Amino acid sequence: MDEKLISKKKPAFPITKELSTYLTKNGRNVKIPVRYDDLLRFQGSIAIYDESGNDTLWLSTYFPEHEREDINLGLKKIYTILHADGNDSAIPYLSVDSIDYCTFGNTKPFRIKIRNILNDNYTFYYLKKADASRVYGLELEHLLSPNHIEFLIYKDTLIEEHISGIPCDVFIEENLENCSLQDKKELAKQFVKFNERCFVRLLGDMRAYNYVVVLTHDFDRIQYRLRAIDFDQQSFEGNIKVYKPQYLKENNALVKMSLDLLQRGSIEQYENEERSLLAKRAISSSYRLDHLLKCMQQDHLSTPDKISQLKGELYVLTKDLNFKKSTNMGDILKSALDFIIRNYKTENPYIIN
Repeated sequence: MDEKLISKKKPAFPITKELSTYLTKNGRNVKIPVRYDDLLRFQGSIAIYDESGNDTLWLSTYFPEHEREDINLGLKKIYTILHADGNDSAIPYLSVDSIDYCTFGNTKPFRIKIRNILNDNYTFYYLKKADASRVYGLELEHLLSPNHIEFLIYKDTLIEEHISGIPCDVFIEENLENCSLQDKKELAKQFVKFNERCFVRLLGDMRAYNYVVVLTHDFDRIQYRLRAIDFDQQSFEGNIKVYKPQYLKENNALVKMSLDLLQRGSIEQYENEERSLLAKRAISSSYRLDHLLKCMQQDHLSTPDKISQLKGELYVLTKDLNFKKSTNMGDILKSALDFIIRNYKTENPYIIN
């Protein structure tokens, strides 16, 4: 796929009043003691290298002595707000082991490592500059995928939990060749389903380093799941192929494996299964999803030429007039979800309408 089809720099879109109201209603809007801009005041940094000596593009930061204590306390409080009820009773048992800053990508996040000093267990979370595209992407992932995501918003700051897994580009390079034939077939199945899920919900730019492989041991086999970790390209691009991981060259190894191991009938079956699951999730969370889509329909998330291109290509694919009538990315996404829900209800003889 031509890299020019993906915008080199997507602009950040502000959180609108309507979206803020939605986030407040659903417990995503909170007050936090440390904002993204506060962490930009770090005094110095040291580059972080991986085990092979390659630059990770992350910097380990440090802060002036007179600010460090307040920043560390604030970051501990954010952890308790994100993962518990915000109660301060756990704070004495928490340690901020590192505050890392990423120089790559649109959001330039801070990665916070929090350790429990009683048992040495640790976890990460991220502070990022809030971007409406990413917030919509996170919330749609929460509602329409098998994965629930914890994230919070405070004004221009976004707090996200860490999503565990092996980055897919690393998995392809280091693990894929050693997988058994059955594991490869399972992974191929999951790639087909992931490809369909991204396409229907218009999550773009799923290059191999923007999603992870999650492994779960289950009796005598390993279950695989592919999970997105980057949501900046939610409903922004105009080219339909940007929303299909199969067209991104970084995924070529998985595409080839899927075509080699799966018959056309199986691929169509898995695509249909994923569309059905998306329809079920959309129906079960219809009240919340409708509110979110109304926010998107009133929002500015892309450019007129991209909107025109995407709705035109989707109309050619589906012949659904609702795409032609769409005027923004919220309209287009609603039309896509309505399309799969309508087909799910029509094709399923067991649905009681």
